[in-house]
Amino acid sequence: MPSPGASGEPGQPLGPSFPQDAPTSHAPSPAQGAESREPEQEQPHAPDPARRRDGRYFAMLVSGALTLVLGVAAAALPVPYVVESPGPTFNTLGTDHNKPVISITGHQTFPAKGNLDLTTVYINGGPNGPVSIFEAFQAWLDGSKAVYPEELLYPKGVTKQQSEQESALAMTTSQENAVASALQEENIPYQQKLEVAGLSDGSASAGKLQTGDVFTSINGKAVTSLNVIQTALADGAGAPAAVVVDRKGTPVTVNIAPGKSSNGRYILGVMLQYKFTFPFDVKISLDQVGGPSAGMMFALGIIDNITPGDLTGGKHVAGTGTISPDGTVGPIGGIAQKMRGARNGGATLFLAPAANCDEVVGHIPDGLQVVKVETLADAKSAVERLASGQDMSRLPTCSNN
Repeated sequence: MPSPGASGEPGQPLGPSFPQDAPTSHAPSPAQGAESREPEQEQPHAPDPARRRDGRYFAMLVSGALTLVLGVAAAALPVPYVVESPGPTFNTLGTDHNKPVISITGHQTFPAKGNLDLTTVYINGGPNGPVSIFEAFQAWLDGSKAVYPEELLYPKGVTKQQSEQESALAMTTSQENAVASALQEENIPYQQKLEVAGLSDGSASAGKLQTGDVFTSINGKAVTSLNVIQTALADGAGAPAAVVVDRKGTPVTVNIAPGKSSNGRYILGVMLQYKFTFPFDVKISLDQVGGPSAGMMFALGIIDNITPGDLTGGKHVAGTGTISPDGTVGPIGGIAQKMRGARNGGATLFLAPAANCDEVVGHIPDGLQVVKVETLADAKSAVERLASGQDMSRLPTCSNN
């Protein structure tokens, strides 16, 4: 599932202008005496226009044509930039291609009105296809778009297929995290496990942990979240950690001396992913959208579906932000374009991750109120406040940090 200058016409080359060749004649002067004439003075002849055109005219014509061709070629050449522009919004309480965006089975649901819009960004450039210098320059002049060096958004050499696979995986993960955080917010129990998804280069766990291992305990403490592992490693201050994992149904105990990350934290050098067991099924159907940034809005949509009443009060809310199973809202990219897209879609309230506040200030469209949120509970509270008609001016914004 994927996720996006002005110029004048070149003037025509002008040939040299030529004065009109006026005919000149001299009448003979009558001589005094014998019939004779003063010899006529030879007049200079105007140059033949065709002859004058042979040099400068054709040189200028060729030069102008060459300039035009080179200009067109330069405009068509790809440049290493990425252009972001506002994308469409999708109501998590509504439908997409005649299918409910959120479908729930195995749990009572309640009809929901209003809008809880997730926002998107079109991305052109990078693995999605090159942009020309003309397109990049045009985007620089367009206040609704943003231009970034390609390396800021994509690793060097990443292919379109790799980018799409990564985006699809991020979307799947965000949906699972959205269900987990929504259930936690509503105090509905579920099970979660941490599974090894891979090992980093030079991992401290190389030869000891394998992909598919499920963490059971570390230093005698049951692993219920990533925070348990991080706390145990920090408390150990670099001492070997006793790790127990479930490997295909068999408990395996290993001792791992942790390494250190670039920021000084002790790490095992493994990539982890959550594995959830939920008490009911939640299906999210959304075509042509990828990435992790819809997580918070999915979670709000799930909450509105499984709880009585109408969370929005029929109001139009939009927002963006990643979501963790514990309800933490994380930063995303393209927030200026997402705010524009939200306002274009009719939203009056926008929920923005607190970590994106620097990019929010100075880019808020007219008619849109932006509330900063750090957790799913913050986001839910803001929507409930809007729905009940309470004073919204007391809510935290990016300008009153």
